[in-house]
Amino acid sequence: MTARILVVDDIPANVRLLEVRLLAEYFEVVTASNGPDALEACENGKIDVVLLDVMMPGMDGIEVCRRLKSDPATSHIPVVMVTALDQISDRVRGLEAGADDFLTKPVNDLQLMTRVKSLVRLKSLTDELRLRASTTRNLGIEELLSRSSPDLFSRPRVLLVDEQPSSSQRISAMLANAADVDVSVDPQAAIFQAADHPYDCVLISGRFKDFDPLRLCSQLRSVDRTRLIPIMLMVEPGDDARIVRGLELGINDYLLRPVDRHELLARLDTQVRRKRYNDHLRASVAQTIEMAVTDGLTGLHNRRYLDSHIKTLCDRAASRKRPLSVMLTDIDRFKSVNDTYGHDAGDRVLREFARRLRKNVRGIDLACRYGGEEFIVVMPDTDAQIAEMVAERVRSQIAATPFSLGEEKPSLDITVSVGVSTLLRGSDTPEDLIKRADVALYEAKTGGRNRVVAKAA
Repeated sequence: MTARILVVDDIPANVRLLEVRLLAEYFEVVTASNGPDALEACENGKIDVVLLDVMMPGMDGIEVCRRLKSDPATSHIPVVMVTALDQISDRVRGLEAGADDFLTKPVNDLQLMTRVKSLVRLKSLTDELRLRASTTRNLGIEELLSRSSPDLFSRPRVLLVDEQPSSSQRISAMLANAADVDVSVDPQAAIFQAADHPYDCVLISGRFKDFDPLRLCSQLRSVDRTRLIPIMLMVEPGDDARIVRGLELGINDYLLRPVDRHELLARLDTQVRRKRYNDHLRASVAQTIEMAVTDGLTGLHNRRYLDSHIKTLCDRAASRKRPLSVMLTDIDRFKSVNDTYGHDAGDRVLREFARRLRKNVRGIDLACRYGGEEFIVVMPDTDAQIAEMVAERVRSQIAATPFSLGEEKPSLDITVSVGVSTLLRGSDTPEDLIKRADVALYEAKTGGRNRVVAKAA
């Protein structure tokens, strides 16, 4: 696993020790001896994980972490605090500053490497989402990240999996003012419960009488609906083997018993913020993909989607020896609507036309706005005769009821001309199919408009 790790410590011996350990695992290592240099390295050096000492002269690690997490350009970089301080209050300070974890010197090699590898995987996922979101929107990343997710600050929902009533009651009480908590005493049932509800985090006890909690962690990571939910494991002090194995299986964090309320809340907040940040990026990507293939005015697919999908439909029809037809429509004298009543009225006509068109074709038919006032419908499993009947139905439905142009404007009679073509056997291409429909449409327009013309060949 290749990644660039930034080690920040004002003591050269500590830097060298961590550097040697990381190089042995084939990581690329960048070093800094103070806070300002660390910030500069993160801004310019494509850092994947920061190992940050807390006790440094001048700008300490807490302030460095706080600045990294407050800057949209670096907020996504995981930060692991590495320090000799071992008080819970020290860990909480680091976590509240935005740190992803807090390791105490002398650092356990196995825990350190497992944690770094886990955070590198997380960082890679976030980087991919950031790249897709920024690329598809054609925006600077700063603008993207500055947008607030609608549920960013809503109360999180947590699933607590613990079969011991005393333990679950105590943890639930700790979270009472910070989260909505559901308790499951059955780890086997918890997997289904997690899949059926929108949890922000799953908190799993390491104390089960007849069940290995790591099996539940593995199951949650293997199911699509729960793969991305943060998992926190509560374990006993000294249970390093379970911690390491859990991190390898994909848990996001762990807590040592007895659980401190402030540490629990700080770690939960870190996981929830990260999840919602990535959820927001995924939503941005999904939205932009939808925008890329959808006409914003009518809600139909656009020309871009048609061009990418029609060949698939034609190839499928040819391979299965099934018919396929195309209906190309053009609203008659549409320019006069815009010129006489304004573009707002024209937009209302286009939206209503799209609604009626969609109503009169099947769900499996591909209805798209072809451009301007032209619309196209690709109809799988539809021969020439049926396609002409569908086109006539669409034409009559458009002409039957006047179109409303809005308040204080008259309703307007709208008609449409339609050209129909059917896929031919042999070497017929999507371009040929659309071209014949276009020729048929031209004949309908020149023949008097408000009519259907079919071109079989």
